[in-house]
Amino acid sequence: MKVALLGLGSVGQGIASMVLKKGLGITITGLADSKSGIIDAKGINIEEILVRKRGGNPAGDTSVSAMDVVQNADYDVLVEVTPTNISTGEPARTHITSALRKGRHVVTSNKGPIALHHRELLTLADTHHVSLRYEATVCGAIPIIHILEHGLLGNQVKALHGIMNGTCNFILTRMSEEGLSYEQALAEAREMGYAEADPSYDVKGIDPAIKLVILANAIWNLGVTLHEVEITGIDQITPEALRLAGEDDATIRLIAEAIPARQLLRVSPRILPRSHPLVVKGTLNAVTLETDMAGSLTFIGKGAGSIETASAIIGDILFIREQYDGCS
Repeated sequence: MKVALLGLGSVGQGIASMVLKKGLGITITGLADSKSGIIDAKGINIEEILVRKRGGNPAGDTSVSAMDVVQNADYDVLVEVTPTNISTGEPARTHITSALRKGRHVVTSNKGPIALHHRELLTLADTHHVSLRYEATVCGAIPIIHILEHGLLGNQVKALHGIMNGTCNFILTRMSEEGLSYEQALAEAREMGYAEADPSYDVKGIDPAIKLVILANAIWNLGVTLHEVEITGIDQITPEALRLAGEDDATIRLIAEAIPARQLLRVSPRILPRSHPLVVKGTLNAVTLETDMAGSLTFIGKGAGSIETASAIIGDILFIREQYDGCS
């Protein structure tokens, strides 16, 4: 199967390194980062590209852009893992729509275009008889969308509840277990690489809200947007609040939940018993699905990381290969 890869940050390098290590019948024939690109129908030397990238050098030819790769490379699947822009979804949206219009499958980890243009993009994929897969946009290595689409066929999903941001979960875990202040736990998260210099996207609940929108639209085709989610972050949580919860053998976690029957889309700190299945530690993610036949199911796994995200991306690529003839 021939793949064009857009994005060579942490996730892109993770995908490239796993393709190099495992093979899996995947050949990367086009590749671009923010400053350069390379096209080779016979297959790009991934080991050489990774050495150049890690050395701070351009991955390819500085005159070749991401759109050049989309338009001119020979590929079956476009893998779009450029940085997310939640305001417009660009330039990822243009990359994705251009590939779909060329009759190419698309796999992405980019939350922006999926959260903002879900119906439009799926309709475009259907029109051109190709697949758009986006497992990697939510919950990292947990194959939650595949489970929803295939593992739970015939079930009515009544609700979902989940921890969908590892940064927030790490901070709350450290505040609960060590009595740290919010500021101390955030500083530790930054030191360990779990939080950005500006952590507001995570700690104010925006990131899990975006993921909630993606899942709600994937499950129920609601056509909802971020503006319809009630959002409260964790930046006002105090050690005292966690101590009081602990006195009742409980703790606090940032929970994203969707319950269509109640028209509820919410991200907020919730007090949960320590024995609750969603009370996971550190940077783990967890999602509970409430279904009519299978009952309550909880899935736990790493919500971020280059290799974990590569697992979701590669899983989608191989799923497409199994489903469509001519991708070899």
